[in-house]
Amino acid sequence: MKPGVRALGVAESYRGDRSTLAGMVVRASRVVDGVCFTSCTVGGLDATETIVSLYEGLDRDDVHYVFVAGIAIAWYNVLDLHAIHEGTGRPVLSVSFEESPGLAAAFEEAFSGAALEERLSIYEAQPERERLSVNDETVFVRSVGLSDEPASTVVRGFTPEGGRPEPVRVARLAARGADRYRREG
Repeated sequence: MKPGVRALGVAESYRGDRSTLAGMVVRASRVVDGVCFTSCTVGGLDATETIVSLYEGLDRDDVHYVFVAGIAIAWYNVLDLHAIHEGTGRPVLSVSFEESPGLAAAFEEAFSGAALEERLSIYEAQPERERLSVNDETVFVRSVGLSDEPASTVVRGFTPEGGRPEPVRVARLAARGADRYRREG
């Protein structure tokens, strides 16, 4: 991976009914060269559109990839990776850090009727998670829109140490700080 290749990492932090999303443009060389913030509804279904709007608001043609932390943020606000790819025109990689049997049972406990059906429909349309070893740690990756490079190459290229790709690691820190500021500020 060339050091100047850029990725937008998106992660969130929430307390209450709004989740703070941070978008961080990070080069493969670990240089941060763009920051943006927005919010989505906790427990809603607006996170996909919010991430596309966040990307559009950056107005950065030099971003090559979009990384998102997980597949369901802000209390089951399920991401549609295909729609994010379509809306941004960039390959999308969802990275999670824990093994799980999936979210269907959790959705069924938290929702019913149309709210449950919509979440299940979006969730089941996403690519399967692939286990990936990165720097002696395990991550789970879903990817949409990668044609020339395998997801493993991209994830490893943006993970110089530890198991969290730098774009989502830095975005998570920024989201937490911004969320704290929003609550206390």
